[in-house]
Amino acid sequence: MALWRIEWNGKVRLARGTAEAGPQTLFPAHITLDGMLGGDAAQFEAALSASAVEPVPTGARLLAPVSGQEVWAAGVTYERSREARREESKLPDQYERVYDAERPEVFFKSAGRWARGTGHAVGIRADSTWDVPEPELGLVVTACGDIVGYTIGNDMSSRSIEGENALYLPQAKYYTGSCAIGPCIVPLGEAPAVRDMIIGLRIVRGGAVIFDDTVAAARMKRTPAELVDWLFRAQQFPEGVVLLTGTGLVPAGNFTLAPGDEIAIAISGLGVLRNTVERVGRAGKR
Repeated sequence: MALWRIEWNGKVRLARGTAEAGPQTLFPAHITLDGMLGGDAAQFEAALSASAVEPVPTGARLLAPVSGQEVWAAGVTYERSREARREESKLPDQYERVYDAERPEVFFKSAGRWARGTGHAVGIRADSTWDVPEPELGLVVTACGDIVGYTIGNDMSSRSIEGENALYLPQAKYYTGSCAIGPCIVPLGEAPAVRDMIIGLRIVRGGAVIFDDTVAAARMKRTPAELVDWLFRAQQFPEGVVLLTGTGLVPAGNFTLAPGDEIAIAISGLGVLRNTVERVGRAGKR
């Protein structure tokens, strides 16, 4: 069973379905994602058990499965991510240190309302020359800090901006279309164990596959519980939060995304997040 967020005729509702077949039946209108994640794991489970019998209307549009939640992300949690940061940065030693440090790199990625869902476009900045997707396992966490589900995230990144200066990280990571989440949320009890998940990234350009690779989530250096613990040490999330856990898949240094590229991120048991690429912003002064 999976939890989907949909829209039709200006109304937003939650629906039940599977990660493979999509949304099938609507939850009662009073059940919202903010409400489900605003308490603890027991409250989330109780809301999941509500009857859902009304069919999803024809023509409903899929939305990112986030609402009032913020999206945060962890960095340099895989060996490949550390290598990529070393390649791009003019000060690579800082990434060596954070990979081995007790404290992880955790940063704000997006307000939930700005996250793009499956089938929507993600952005590459007009003032960037080196852009990549970052496929990541997303942890769905309640206000009490309980991990209750998983989703897929695309932490779009400007490597040219981030590599120039680590203080430019917010500009490299947070801009229009920089975050995609979806296609759905799979509750903890319905998903494979993280150690058994395989994360895949495929990029298609002009009908041809230009990147296709996988990584085992078990290669993540830090555990989900560890990352959530650090995130909650001095933060409060009244509507819950989504935490992306870092990427182990980074294309080679000569690769950059282009408008029109098609990105597909698959994780075992969680479905496939699909997005096209568009250019956003402007390259220089007005």
